[in-house]
Amino acid sequence: MAVAAAQKNREMFAIKKSYSIENGYPSRRRSLVDDARFETLVVKQTKQSVLEEARARANDSGLDSDFIQDSAHVGENEKINDATQHDDTKNGYCDADNNDGDAKEDEDYTLTEEEVILQNAASESPEAEQAIQQAALLLRLREGMGSLARILKTIDNYKGCVEHLETRPSQSSETQFDALVKVNMSRINLLQLIRALRQSTSFTGVNLISENNISNKTPWFPRHASDLDNCNHLMTKYEPELDMNHPGFADKEYRERRKQIAEIAFAYKYGDPIPSIVYTESENATWKRVFNTVLDLMPKHACKEYKAAFGKLQAADIFVPHRIPQLEDVSNFLRKHTGFTLRPAAGLLTARDFLASLAFRVFQSTQYVRHSNSPFHTPEPDCIHELLGHIPLLADLSFAQFSQEIGLASLGASDAEIEKLSTVYWFTVEFGLCKENQQLKAYGAALLSSIGELLHALSDKPELRSFEPATTSVQPYQDQEYQPIYYVAESFEDAKDKFRRWVSTMSRPFEVRFNPHTERVEVLDSVDKLETVIWQLNTEMLHLTNAIKKLKGSHFE
Repeated sequence: MAVAAAQKNREMFAIKKSYSIENGYPSRRRSLVDDARFETLVVKQTKQSVLEEARARANDSGLDSDFIQDSAHVGENEKINDATQHDDTKNGYCDADNNDGDAKEDEDYTLTEEEVILQNAASESPEAEQAIQQAALLLRLREGMGSLARILKTIDNYKGCVEHLETRPSQSSETQFDALVKVNMSRINLLQLIRALRQSTSFTGVNLISENNISNKTPWFPRHASDLDNCNHLMTKYEPELDMNHPGFADKEYRERRKQIAEIAFAYKYGDPIPSIVYTESENATWKRVFNTVLDLMPKHACKEYKAAFGKLQAADIFVPHRIPQLEDVSNFLRKHTGFTLRPAAGLLTARDFLASLAFRVFQSTQYVRHSNSPFHTPEPDCIHELLGHIPLLADLSFAQFSQEIGLASLGASDAEIEKLSTVYWFTVEFGLCKENQQLKAYGAALLSSIGELLHALSDKPELRSFEPATTSVQPYQDQEYQPIYYVAESFEDAKDKFRRWVSTMSRPFEVRFNPHTERVEVLDSVDKLETVIWQLNTEMLHLTNAIKKLKGSHFE
């Protein structure tokens, strides 16, 4: 069901408006922001499908709704005597307290999202079902404090251990008190307990809340560079086989070539050398046309950091007009200069996967080439866009750090925050302008690889605004015409400083740090981890202090 829903939406997004090309500029192009919004839609629909399926399973499986469990769940050969059952019945914690009798028992039992997560964890195996789970329950008591003793007895009947209990007067007119109860018990017993309590009229609400990852809603994110093998989910909006407006839609040979190169990327694993592509004469000719155009535009319009790195790539015999560089050579070059590396991508990655890679100083790059009939336009990024637009600035230390910080901020971020980060990326890394000796220069990859938009951005037609992440992140973007608004950074350092302050306001309840020695992202969620980082920083400070003393000493000598 979830796959079908996702496929349906992909097909909807695959049909795009027709475009015209003016100076190599398309009227409809790929957008990381659009990818993020599409991804959010698919995630919501998939989550809804999963929840509905889990709730249907819960109703079909006939979870025992009796207040007292049978011996299989309570414990081997253990029985609850009739007196206890009778006592609990009188106190309103059994199905008998429901005035509707068995009618309520037949109603659909709706699992909350937290309970779905718990149920899925319990269903993995018999051992997982009986695994001890820490949980927190928020109970809204209709009858007042007198219910507490019965609550504790109920938990005990379900073989639970109460770790913490606190109450407070409720702000609801229908409820006298709210009780927070933290318990340890098996997962299956916890599910049974929640259902039994919820069927009682003694409560206006019974909620399972986050405790020990029962409801860990933080999206999965890679912890080590090798986990990027799992970050290769593709967006299919602009594939030549799906988009009739794609330049290669009617070219069977081109589509087959794309498939061959995509298979190479799919087979790639962490630690492998990047496979070389034997580019055709036509593909190298397309590269040459775009390369020479960039050479003409670069001296006047590109920022100094881009020009400096471009020159280094030329000196290393990587950037030459007659052949497309191999990603392995480019990756080795970047590793020496900024620690960034490349890994091949089969096509358009989801926004979350693409940004996550940046956190590890990994840039996922395509290896296929745009169609020869459209050398100055491609509806999705190809290797020419990646190489000429992105690679030079990834060889600059300051810009590389800025790119990585966008990636680190994306790890564990909500879907809404991924959209905001994608928008920041759109208006900086893709379409960013910066000041240089009181003149505007381009550093955005999309600008430096698009003649028409570059000239438009540096003219007096668009509105220029100072880069402020809080406002930039919510600015509507334009993907059918030239941008009416561009954001100008005073410098890369200034952009990084503003970005860091903005990221600190995000809702993610933890901080992350990249350890370049282990290629691992460390979640700073404990005192021990923070103490380790502080010790490392103190060691670095000691080395810096000693270096300053030695420099001062040699100066005075």
